[in-house]
Amino acid sequence: MMLINGVAQHQLDARDRAIQFGDGCFTTARVRQGKVVWHNAHLMRLKQACQRLMIAQTDWTKLDKEMRRLASQQDQAVLKIIITRGAGGRGYSMAGCGSPVRILSCSPYPTHYSGLRESGAHLMLVSTPLGSNPVLAGLKHLNRLEQILIRAELDAKTADEALVLDTEGRLVECCAANLFWRKGKQLFTPDLSRCGVAGLARHHLIQQAQLLGWTVAFVRETPEVLSDAEEVFICNALMPLVPVIQAETYRFTSRAFYHQLTENNDDWK
Repeated sequence: MMLINGVAQHQLDARDRAIQFGDGCFTTARVRQGKVVWHNAHLMRLKQACQRLMIAQTDWTKLDKEMRRLASQQDQAVLKIIITRGAGGRGYSMAGCGSPVRILSCSPYPTHYSGLRESGAHLMLVSTPLGSNPVLAGLKHLNRLEQILIRAELDAKTADEALVLDTEGRLVECCAANLFWRKGKQLFTPDLSRCGVAGLARHHLIQQAQLLGWTVAFVRETPEVLSDAEEVFICNALMPLVPVIQAETYRFTSRAFYHQLTENNDDWK
């Protein structure tokens, strides 16, 4: 099912700036037993993105109700929420744009994630780099051409996810997930101040890791840093957490942090 501004339909104005320029943002949420996992965090993420992109006048009360309405009809699903700037403006100018447009859709939950949580994921290095732009860094905006090219590389191979670098050869993330690795009691994750998506699962993982007594460092490192990692794992709001068994030629067997985080915590299963 799809809702556009609260109405069940599949047609969007061809003048909408999401089509014209990729002008908008989105978030992708997991639905379990009729409820959106991390519901309020997804709303806050969209609010913060709209603020940074200067998309004003979104009706957050209506969006909240629409999210709950679609989720209530699903036992296990993926809920995608898109906010566009709407139609209008001349060229790139925002002046004269109409009201923002809310697009919500539900799709089946990816069944392969449960298998990956058991077997562990294989990561491969891809050749498509992420361009640096601190103004947009961290945001899940609608300009996803880099990820499309990265996904094309993955589709041509047998790896489960990608090791994505910036133009300086530093680790950033995966194609559709954030990356972490562990050495002793220290966790590491790429610094996303220049590019990359700061996922909700990444945010929650960092918070819970610190509560469990782990320290987290935000670093700019090349892939070789994984050579002496004891544990590697990836996360996003749908997976939500998957251990990595191999990244290029590096192999990992420990799941110490993975087991501690998932023990008695359904949000990570």
